[in-house]
Amino acid sequence: MPLPLTSVDRLIRKAGAYRVSEGAAKELASHLEDVAVEIAREAITLTKHAGRKTVRAEDVKLARTRSSVQAKLRGQLSDI
Repeated sequence: MPLPLTSVDRLIRKAGAYRVSEGAAKELASHLEDVAVEIAREAITLTKHAGRKTVRAEDVKLARTRSSVQAKLRGQLSDI
C-alpha cells in the first residue's frame, strides 16, 4: 500500500521546504515504505518470539530501537 503523496509532501514541507516536486515526494514515499516494512518485519519477529499473534505498539517501538534497524536507517549497513 503506497503512502499518499500529499502526506509525504506535507512531511517535506514540515521539514522546511517551500516547494516540493512530485518526484521528490515519490522518492521519499518509496524510502519511507521500505523502512516501515523493515520495522514491521522486525516487530512481527518479536511478536512471534513472545508467543503472540497480535503485533502490539511495544513490538513496533522495540523494533525501531533494534541496532540493525537503526544502523540501516543511518545508512551504515548496506545489507542486513
